[in-house]
Amino acid sequence: MLKFLASSVGVSFLPGVAIAAARPSASRSIDWATFLGRHDMIWDQLPRAWDEAPFLGNGLLGALLFYSEDEGGWRLEVSRTDVQDHRTPIRQTGVGRGRLPIGHFLLRTRGKARATALRLVLHDALLTGRIVTDTGQIDLRVYVHAEDLAIVVETKARGGESGIVWEWVGEDAVSPRITWAITMHDPRAMDAGYQPNPAGERGRDGAEEMWLQPLLAGGGTATAWRQSGDRLIASVAHQWPGDLPRAQALASVRSAADDPSLERRHREWWHGYYPASFLSIPDGRIESFYWIQMYKLACATRADRPYIDNQGPWLQVSTWPYATWNLNVQLNYWAPLASNRAHLAYSLVSAIHDHQQNLIDNVDPAYRADSAGIGRSSGRDLDASVPALRPDGKTGAGRRESDWPTEFGNLTWAMHDVWLIWRHTMDEAVLRETLFPVLRRAINHYRHFLMAGSDGKLHLPPTYSPEYGAARDLNYDLALLRWGCGSLIDAAGRLKIDDPLLPDWRRILRDLVDFPRGETGFLIGAGLPLEKSHRHYSHLLMVYPLYLVNRDQPGGEAVIRRSLDHWQSMKESLRGYSSTGAASMHAALGDGDEALTKLRELFSDYMRSNTLYKEGGPVIETPLSGAQSLHDMMLQSWGGTIRVFPAVPGAWADCVFADFSAEGGFLVSAQRKGGRTRWIEVTSRAGEPFALKTGIIEPVATVDGMPRALSTDGGGRITCALERGETIVIEPKGARRPHRIGPVPVDVVNSFGLNARSLAMPARDLRLYKG
Repeated sequence: MLKFLASSVGVSFLPGVAIAAARPSASRSIDWATFLGRHDMIWDQLPRAWDEAPFLGNGLLGALLFYSEDEGGWRLEVSRTDVQDHRTPIRQTGVGRGRLPIGHFLLRTRGKARATALRLVLHDALLTGRIVTDTGQIDLRVYVHAEDLAIVVETKARGGESGIVWEWVGEDAVSPRITWAITMHDPRAMDAGYQPNPAGERGRDGAEEMWLQPLLAGGGTATAWRQSGDRLIASVAHQWPGDLPRAQALASVRSAADDPSLERRHREWWHGYYPASFLSIPDGRIESFYWIQMYKLACATRADRPYIDNQGPWLQVSTWPYATWNLNVQLNYWAPLASNRAHLAYSLVSAIHDHQQNLIDNVDPAYRADSAGIGRSSGRDLDASVPALRPDGKTGAGRRESDWPTEFGNLTWAMHDVWLIWRHTMDEAVLRETLFPVLRRAINHYRHFLMAGSDGKLHLPPTYSPEYGAARDLNYDLALLRWGCGSLIDAAGRLKIDDPLLPDWRRILRDLVDFPRGETGFLIGAGLPLEKSHRHYSHLLMVYPLYLVNRDQPGGEAVIRRSLDHWQSMKESLRGYSSTGAASMHAALGDGDEALTKLRELFSDYMRSNTLYKEGGPVIETPLSGAQSLHDMMLQSWGGTIRVFPAVPGAWADCVFADFSAEGGFLVSAQRKGGRTRWIEVTSRAGEPFALKTGIIEPVATVDGMPRALSTDGGGRITCALERGETIVIEPKGARRPHRIGPVPVDVVNSFGLNARSLAMPARDLRLYKG
């Protein structure tokens, strides 16, 4: 596992990237503890389910705390992101490779709850608070250690609550998909031949208790804990193949129990994490939402830990206890990049790099010599067959038969995420070892099925547009194929590879059929218009995130607006990520007010009071994509040009960001005050060509305090020579200095948790399975 990182990672926060250090000219006036304190989540009411609960994590272990009415106590749910089944053959991903529940600790109070005061301190990634009952009170502190595999709970009970202890409640290792099918009476999710895993067993080893859960497929999960006085320390280990990982779980608990620096090291990691970048806007609710997503990202993954699937570290009952590759995974990985936290995104690079053979084996045997792909859903091993169209028109499959329609583009879209990671870090190891070889195979898979038409154009046979239908020349596939060929040509040039397929990639770009469109804009595919409400924007990938069609092109803005308005006009099936996707598309058009309107829809319909999210079940990607929508309003860098404040809403007269990452390895900081851009600072970390668009009138520039000449073109772009390691400051002629970066005043604080401000969110009453 994670073989790529073992050979590539050189530094902790930008793995393997040799970049020049930034030398900012604008001073940072940020008291991080105070600033993040205005975004802490606060509970003055009982959280009663996962979607109201405080959540903690370290990229592998996760914990949720809420009051369980059914059990009459406080439930601390424990999850680990790589705890899954390993059944072969895979009949359903949600069963054969589905994630599995572990169990929870339960604190039964002797009295009835009278008051609750909990606070999730973002700066410290620490839950603190007090629970008052009619017989006493309990003070508690909870954290999931930032680096070590340890969950730490400290309680001080007084009065009639003195002496209470945490009880372990082991849960059966049954696929959440099966539990959903039974609980929600959903026969579509049921596997009639499902055989349960063996029952878990309690155990003890010295001072530690254990819960041991073997699996039918071998291996299993070991949970260990030590409860001593007011302190509970727990850990979870998972292993497959092999024996139950008793020793690993015990070692983690014992190491944590004996470490006097445990909490100090935990705090230090988080205190070092947040300053990678900074953002402040006058909308306090959205600013709080943004910083909670930055916290959530580091809870959900790390460079050397599993990639983010559909739920992250907080597994709940769902029909989707796995990773979905036709949108969910891709949306998870945008926000770490612009926020200068690309180290987190290396978990995706590692997963793809380390499982290349499975990606190859996913395609039909006839194409494995040069192709790769991934189907709709997988477990950690990326085992997900892609049904392939044979020359006779029948549907074939990879390692097993499948009735699912042929989604060809999923791997290519995932490789666009890897491409973004490379563009933001300029890490050649990513380009050489993962992006180029895997993207080459993904595009080769398309090449086998391209057909020359009587119009002289290259066409694709019928494939499936996610969640809509099948047609020839799908826009989902055409956009990804066109982007992939262009990116391979660029990558081969950078790597100095004289690839024999270069002429073919150029031929595809020249001869590939245009994107099918009609009066309402882009179609799903040839002969298949968008005629019903559709939450996916797979037919609009050429607009976002690929920017193949953009407002800088003649006619680009018009067709984007027609397509976007038509898609959004049919609202019945639109969901949260439909709103965040539309927000980013409006940002691409420079329409900040409409982008803000769409972003606010996320708060109105599906997002929960703790910023977790659910539609038919819980999923993690949509709020994370909302953070990226905010990035797109502040900074864009597609097409080789940095765009500063490209889509700021008119109401946000004052806003500031610092050390945002742009494609090409640039760090960008800027301030807007009184509705005008006051200054921009850009540091080149890789020596890539520098071009910028800004609304500053009569801009002047300095590098290290010395004037630097600027050139402009007819499109409003500013260019100049900027070497690796240099920092340029661009400002209006005659601007005053010094420049300072700090928080802007906001209209509201602490908008999330379960309090008067969070309860004002309309989505609070939506409720599914409580667990």
